[in-house]
Amino acid sequence: MMIVRDHGSFRDPSGYVAHYGDRIFRILREDAFSSFEWLKSSGFLAELVANKWLVPTDVSSEPAVQGLSQRVLEHRPIDFISYPYEWPFELLKRAALFHLDLHLLALDSGFTLTDASAYNVQFIGAKPIFIDPLSLVSYSEGQFWFGQRQFCEQFLNPLLFTSLLKIPFNAWYRGSLEGIPSGDLARALRPKHKLSWRIWSEVLIPVRLQRSARYDPSKAVAAKQRKLPMSAFQFILRNLRSWIAGMRDPFAREQTAWSSYEIENSYLPEEGRRKQAFVSDFVQRLRPQTVWDVGCNTGLYSETALRAGAQYVVGFDSDHGALNLAIRRAVQGNLKFLPLLMDACNPSPDQGWNQKERSGLTSRGKPNALLALAIEHHIAIAHNVPLPMLMDWMTGLADCGVVEFVPKEDPTIQRMLSIRPDIFDHYSQAEFEGELTKRAAIEKKEVISSSGRTLYIYAKSASHA
Repeated sequence: MMIVRDHGSFRDPSGYVAHYGDRIFRILREDAFSSFEWLKSSGFLAELVANKWLVPTDVSSEPAVQGLSQRVLEHRPIDFISYPYEWPFELLKRAALFHLDLHLLALDSGFTLTDASAYNVQFIGAKPIFIDPLSLVSYSEGQFWFGQRQFCEQFLNPLLFTSLLKIPFNAWYRGSLEGIPSGDLARALRPKHKLSWRIWSEVLIPVRLQRSARYDPSKAVAAKQRKLPMSAFQFILRNLRSWIAGMRDPFAREQTAWSSYEIENSYLPEEGRRKQAFVSDFVQRLRPQTVWDVGCNTGLYSETALRAGAQYVVGFDSDHGALNLAIRRAVQGNLKFLPLLMDACNPSPDQGWNQKERSGLTSRGKPNALLALAIEHHIAIAHNVPLPMLMDWMTGLADCGVVEFVPKEDPTIQRMLSIRPDIFDHYSQAEFEGELTKRAAIEKKEVISSSGRTLYIYAKSASHA
């Protein structure tokens, strides 16, 4: 087993993250270690960990990493690392509020945050948690908020972009990993938006000041020399918190293509119960640690899997309205269910510096089981992906799982084919089963609808590797 340096951990001068098997270590410089010891001795570290605001972290004596440095921390791993551009609006909002609450709490305890990176927030289910204790340092009276611009670009601006313009921020954020610059947002805003004093104070005036500082660097130096009383610092944070708390996801107020699917679908009540029972039986038998629910919709089957014994479920869907309901399900049920925005035909790639800074979806691990329910026809029919390629992808995500085949006779596919030619000569249940058996064993199958929808449990063996 080798120690592997994390490719996304190179910007922080205080140290870097390394992986040793499934364990996570942070190798520190001497001054950073002293800062951590001060944080620990203050009791604030233990308070954050106890309240589940910070990932459990402590000094490590692991011999395998002691050769790198005598100053090593070990973090408890997060079940699944996600990125802000994969978060639906409501998760980014929850992360922003959490970040502000953490900063306010830190100031009350004599600390501040050195930056405001959204990548320092992760989720356990739908609950945010902070993962970088080195960002917490001692506060000095009069200190400015050095992470203000970063907070705006990585939290505030994407939320404003969606809430005001009704355009999802995710594609822009994924294409610009540091967030949405205030100058770009200012150009996109409509005249009516610029009547808001908050837009002026948090977007338009900072843009003008940044432009002014570029032409006259002495203004930037003078700004750094000014002092900010703590009361003013706290007012800025609280004012931002109040503003963001009042923002609403525009997709939560209108019906999207799949937001009502859980209620308005092609299954009869008994058929829906049979489908849930099939998934539940599979999970109860396997007891997987992690399940990926591809095409999770509002999270009904993700919750079914958790109730049946799965430890953690990551759900993926491309419909904003459905994901909003999935997050509500996760929060209200206190579920270890993380709903993320993901297009199955265009998932997050490896990107950033040297195309390794932010890992693509399949580079972040492999689930113990897969749920791919009522999604294959959308990929095969709507996106023209041949069945062999589709089955390579599905069985490559996990070594076992439940997949669903929807025949051409199903009303959903009939509607899809009513507006386009049927060029799918090789789309049939026989072809589907044939391609699946080339890659895995079919352990069980069951027809669960009058239209012939069929569920399959597949499992790969050494002969299928």
